[in-house]
Amino acid sequence: MPHKSFLIPAIGIVVLALGYMVFGGLNDNLVYYLTPGEAVEQRAEYPDGERFRLGGFVEEGSVADSVEGVDFVLVDDGVSIHVEHSGAPPQLFRDNIGVVVEGAWAGDAFEADTLLIKHDEEYRSTDGDEPYVPPTGAEE
Repeated sequence: MPHKSFLIPAIGIVVLALGYMVFGGLNDNLVYYLTPGEAVEQRAEYPDGERFRLGGFVEEGSVADSVEGVDFVLVDDGVSIHVEHSGAPPQLFRDNIGVVVEGAWAGDAFEADTLLIKHDEEYRSTDGDEPYVPPTGAEE
């Protein structure tokens, strides 16, 4: 009988501790991104130099090579932000594609050092019209 009065609370404490270790630190590892509209709205909360992530679509015709990388305009819901990315862009980077950039404000521009492409898992042919079909025998 004395073991039960000790065992049940001890198991409860162990379960709570394991639950905290598994799920408690999860929120610290989640990284959200702001849309251009949210970034402009919350500009005061992110002063120059404070890092955050920004996500949207690359505006048609805005991509231009620069000395350090590539410049482009990120748009979403009619709000646009000029992005200066340092480094080589990913191979799939182009107009009208969803991207997430990480960096900080530098005046009216957003200076990014990380550029992630948002894409789906469906592959298309080189002209982009038809889904990709692997050659026969390649599916084994």
